[in-house]
Amino acid sequence: DSHGVNQVRHVTDLDKAVVSTQSTGQINLSGYNMRAIVQKVTKASVTVGDRTTGSIGKGMCVLLGISTTDTDKEIQWMVNKLVKLRIFDHPETGKPWDADLLQCNYGILVVSQFTLQCVLKGNKPDFHGAMKSDESEKMYNKFCAAIRQVVPNSETLVQEGEFGAFMQVHIQNDGPVTIPIDTPESLANQKVKPAKPQKQPKKKKDEGEKKDEGEKKKEFEGKKDAVEGVTEGVEKL
Repeated sequence: DSHGVNQVRHVTDLDKAVVSTQSTGQINLSGYNMRAIVQKVTKASVTVGDRTTGSIGKGMCVLLGISTTDTDKEIQWMVNKLVKLRIFDHPETGKPWDADLLQCNYGILVVSQFTLQCVLKGNKPDFHGAMKSDESEKMYNKFCAAIRQVVPNSETLVQEGEFGAFMQVHIQNDGPVTIPIDTPESLANQKVKPAKPQKQPKKKKDEGEKKDEGEKKKEFEGKKDAVEGVTEGVEKL
């Protein structure tokens, strides 16, 4: 500016990367974070050509942008946040915004999207904040593996896009509800605990099963009494 003061501004509401107004126009990459755009869906799927690579019913679709500075800490923090995000109606009370993915046993579709690490230079998008493809693919696979560790029935409920492919993402947003989440910049000095695997809820026994168990118990008690009677007779002899 005319006073020689370096002004820094946010490029977009979702982007913490900053651009200097000096003539150099250099981008400060230190402000980048892992970013997820979470959408509550009634259904979502990804196709590549004629193939469907992933498909879910009710749940969340997560567009994931991995930055140049992301580590395993960012993965664990984001996974913890996603599986505990209360954006669903409670399955028992029906109360809105009161249940997470695990409580509802819903699906999650994860799609890699490097364009979330975008900074606008004038009207042109700049993606220098996105991690390089080879490294990013490893991080993406780690992320999906971490999700699978904590979501029950992950073979069915955890679905993916296809990294590096030209994808068609079909999202039926429910609400609509769309929530952007960035990892905090202070994670480097924090210990991030992995999310605990969710235990499968115990299946309630129906009346038939209870009746069968009652009959088996009576049969067992009868056999037990018979054995004890024979033992008692042998001892008297």
